Amino acid sequence: MLTQAAPRADLFVSAKTTAAIPAPHPLVRDALVLASLDPQVRSLEFIQTATVEAAPVALKAIAVTRDDGRFHRDIGEARPVRDVEAEGLAPIALDRMGLAPLTLTASDIRREPRFTNARAVWEYRTHPVGIAMRLKILTVLQEDGPMPLGCLLKQIRAARDPAPAVMALACSDLVELDLVSKPLGPSTIVRSRS
Repeated sequence: MLTQAAPRADLFVSAKTTAAIPAPHPLVRDALVLASLDPQVRSLEFIQTATVEAAPVALKAIAVTRDDGRFHRDIGEARPVRDVEAEGLAPIALDRMGLAPLTLTASDIRREPRFTNARAVWEYRTHPVGIAMRLKILTVLQEDGPMPLGCLLKQIRAARDPAPAVMALACSDLVELDLVSKPLGPSTIVRSRS
């Protein structure tokens, strides 16, 4: 009997990742969750190595494609350890790839209410959403436009609570939630991603 291997805890996957991204440090994982729920972020990619003047360079960089350009995440407290030569070549390789630094600190990542909101939403990333529920939610948002979460939930008539489905759709990059302005609640604005 074949058994599936359990997913590795140090790998991060979301609707915006092109492949699993190593996230051995909690700050890296938290930054990836925030980026996955950020409406400006279009994709996340892990770049293991690059070549500079025929020399291979271990980058271990996370590339972030946003509406305003391409960046690489630089989290000081979780920066990858590189040898002296790679440390000198890494900025050159990243610059040649067109990746500007996007520097974050632990306090940037843990800024409230976004940090707590994102963690609460991310808990629903694996919640199954049936096609009927998905269509109801997306149809209401497309027809009536952005609205407070409480209003959306009132409009969705279902036997089950639709709130987990809305959170799961945010994790799937199908809806946006305003996680920055205030704690997650009935007045949180929800909009369709399409």
